[in-house]
Amino acid sequence: MSRPTTTSGRVAAIDLGKARVGLAVSDELQMLAHPRPALPGGNPGRLAAELAALAEREGIDRFLVGLPLTMSGEAGVAAQRAIRFCQRLADVSGRDVELVDERLSTVQASQTLRAAGLDARAQKSHLDGAAAAILLQRWLDARAPSVEP
Repeated sequence: MSRPTTTSGRVAAIDLGKARVGLAVSDELQMLAHPRPALPGGNPGRLAAELAALAEREGIDRFLVGLPLTMSGEAGVAAQRAIRFCQRLADVSGRDVELVDERLSTVQASQTLRAAGLDARAQKSHLDGAAAAILLQRWLDARAPSVEP
């Protein structure tokens, strides 16, 4: 699924849900995560094909798939679904696909949207992309070169 190599193109993060799938894509410099509109999550095969096409169009070299672990770090049914999808996406897209811990990303996304003035109703259409953007930004920040003062 994933190789521990660096990537030079864009990176996309996926917050996998049964009904909706959050998506965020990095800029070419891999500094900033940009949320995208949610994708339908009902058909994993169609979703993988749509993401593979996105990778071709936008120069995405790597996908990050959120791994929904429990707060104690255990992998339940949702995590197993993410693992299966990760392999499917790697097979269909030919890109590196990496699982990343997504604990509390949706909570953080909701808090960020609330702080931006969106009520619960307005948040619904933005929450999935915001959660994916948080996953991606964490990943990008963890790999950014450290700058000394």
